[in-house]
Amino acid sequence: MIFNFSSSKTLVALAVASSVMLAGCSATANTASTNNVLEKNKVEAVVSTPADVGSKKITLKQAMADPDWIGNQPQNAFWAADSATIIYSQKQQGSTLRDLFSQSVTSQTAEQIALNKLHTLGARNAVYSNDKALQAYVFKGNVFVKNIKTNTLRQITHSTANESNPQFLNDGTLAYRQGNIFFKVDLVTGLTQEIANLKLADKPKGISEPSSYIAKEQHKLIEYIALEHKNKKDQHARNAQINELNSSVANTSYYLGKDNKVDNVELSPNGDALLVVVKKQSSWRSDTDIMPHYVTDDATIAPKKVRRRIADAKEETSQVIYINLNDKTQNTLAFDSLPGFDEDVLASVKQENYARLGKTYESKNSPRAINLITNWGLGQSPIVWNNDGSQVAIMLEAWDNKDRWIATVDFENNKLVSQHRLHDDAWIAYAFNNFGWLNNENTLYYLSEESGYSQLYKKPLNGNAIALTQGEFEVSNPTVTSDDSAIYYKANVEHPGLYEIFRVDPQTAKSEKITDLNGMTDYTLSPDEERLLLVHSKVTMPSELYIADAKANATPTRLTNTVSSTFLSKKLTAPKIVAVPSSHTDTPIYAKVYYPADYVEGEGGKTRKAVIFNHGAGYLQNSHMGWSVYFREFMFHSLLADEGYVVMDMDYRASKGYGRDWRTAIYRQMGTPETQDLADGVKWMAENANVDTQAVGTYGGSYGGFMTFMALFTAPELFQSGAALRPVTDWAHYNTAYTGNILNHPDVDPIAYERSSPIYFAEGLNKPLLINAPMVDDNVFFQDSVRLVQRLIELEKENFETAIFPVEPHGFVQPSSWLDEYRRIYKLFKDTL
Repeated sequence: MIFNFSSSKTLVALAVASSVMLAGCSATANTASTNNVLEKNKVEAVVSTPADVGSKKITLKQAMADPDWIGNQPQNAFWAADSATIIYSQKQQGSTLRDLFSQSVTSQTAEQIALNKLHTLGARNAVYSNDKALQAYVFKGNVFVKNIKTNTLRQITHSTANESNPQFLNDGTLAYRQGNIFFKVDLVTGLTQEIANLKLADKPKGISEPSSYIAKEQHKLIEYIALEHKNKKDQHARNAQINELNSSVANTSYYLGKDNKVDNVELSPNGDALLVVVKKQSSWRSDTDIMPHYVTDDATIAPKKVRRRIADAKEETSQVIYINLNDKTQNTLAFDSLPGFDEDVLASVKQENYARLGKTYESKNSPRAINLITNWGLGQSPIVWNNDGSQVAIMLEAWDNKDRWIATVDFENNKLVSQHRLHDDAWIAYAFNNFGWLNNENTLYYLSEESGYSQLYKKPLNGNAIALTQGEFEVSNPTVTSDDSAIYYKANVEHPGLYEIFRVDPQTAKSEKITDLNGMTDYTLSPDEERLLLVHSKVTMPSELYIADAKANATPTRLTNTVSSTFLSKKLTAPKIVAVPSSHTDTPIYAKVYYPADYVEGEGGKTRKAVIFNHGAGYLQNSHMGWSVYFREFMFHSLLADEGYVVMDMDYRASKGYGRDWRTAIYRQMGTPETQDLADGVKWMAENANVDTQAVGTYGGSYGGFMTFMALFTAPELFQSGAALRPVTDWAHYNTAYTGNILNHPDVDPIAYERSSPIYFAEGLNKPLLINAPMVDDNVFFQDSVRLVQRLIELEKENFETAIFPVEPHGFVQPSSWLDEYRRIYKLFKDTL
């Protein structure tokens, strides 16, 4: 069957045809004529079902065992400087240690790198000279430079200090950073020169004159005091003259203020300027933010330090400072030139919260706290200079999470110039914040969700923005070629769960499809820009490495084959990706469905029991066509399917991959849209998989544990039982960076926290509940579960059980803990469904 995924209407039509199962999209579509908007997503795809794996039934113990048995997948792969070799790590069997390997792109075998050669390999974030002749990188805190043509290596630093951020300057020298000190090295003479020393202190005032009455009299009456004062002044003046007139002396100190910290700093490519962002030094926790660790090597109780809760977070703002290293001046760049810098963007929220207290809120404009964009996997600095050093761009966001700005600097007038403002009444996305400069013109490129989906734009400094991609799909990971002929990117054009690599011409906005691997594909462009290193996986197969030419319709070559024969022999159910019609949106809810081995479409008579799994993180996509981070759950779901269960894994609203509206549906109401989506999932299974609605359970961890609570507490008729693993029970106790986006801050918007926190709805529990709580979880604190249990006790609830895991963090480590946890989940469903 052939379907067209061109628009929301098409997706709705597809959802209504609810018997259609989308899985393992094998694209046969039009890849050569993808022009500008990739024909507005009108890519036809033959929808096929991936084959189940193996024949030997998997056991729960095997599924929860150390994943070494699955294979030895390549990790952290990157290009060597020669563009012909790949470096990657592999985990040692039965150990946490990893070894590094080198593999030629023309070979199927890899060579393990000896420990005494590790410094010769380069690095994922290595940098290159303008002529691409030299590569620089850091190994164990020391800087190295490799001549690519001769393959000779030169060690630039050899110290116990931690050098970082190597950078080739336009004059051919190499700069690097040591703490808050910047150096540059003449690679011909070897001279190392300090170019800037950022001091977190107030500027010294020199020799001060006596100010009090008695001090002044002391200088009049005591000749010795007056002489000593004169000598100090003379010496201070002489030192200043030497610093100014003698070029052999480093005169590079810049004072950024007492009690400040450097949040970020970037040196210009000419080595003549710095853009620095500082904020007030503050602790990430208070003395009472501790977590007791009961199982320790010396049998004592260890008070582990943990982060503060959002309820204790205080608003903070930054300063942007431009330092001219030529004339030694530094100027603070105010935020008042940014559009909306003083808007009361939370006025309606404050009015609602005031009204509940019988008060009236009067809105007024005042400067907002503004900081650098939060680096959630951004993979780059939020400060980017252009190649010739004539301009710099900085990405900023408001503390209230409602605005993101890209600004440049008017150096003559010492002010920020807004190039792009992205406002969202809910919150700015954690992802899709990549930006930078084209290499040969003063034009910015950036990702923005302003259309409702992350798309790629370019903007000349004094011109209007131009969309380079358009459509109802998500663009990420842009990479610009050195000649600006193409920007490579990753996108889910053909299906929300199918990710391939594309490239667009920045001049014509014409896009071309590069890969057609049908799964989850990531990429890295080679240093010579001739090839792509691909990391590709499928729904039933872990990631492997591939190489492809960097051109349209490339044919990739597989480099690694690391999945074990034991894993391949296991009977694992390949889930179907279905489009579940939504009762609350115009677009469907995509979900993985694991069908029992004996299931026949349209079967009658026998009804099925079912389980819905709730993925964690909230903003995460799991119903995609690649290997999931929930690989243990994949095997557990296969086991359940083998025993007759139907298992569903939904990308409920808030999940990644489906655009801005899907992401922000949970704003100020976490748990409500997701539970509505779960209800639609149960309905779909009843109508399309013969599931008995009175025999459905649910479970999940972290955000998925939170969802389990909200479903059982607020929609108790929906599930017969549930298991909440490492669950959030009260969002006021979670962290600031995540929660502040979705629920604002509790001092401003307590309504959102009470509306979204399971602990406020615990009286609704009337079905069996299992709470699995790790005790050394520094993400979702054990205290979350403790407080809810106490509330359930006080409510006299009898249908819940709690299992504690004394040595486990948020992500379990010990196979015995995984096994214990999933035995309990398995038993819960066996006993209650």
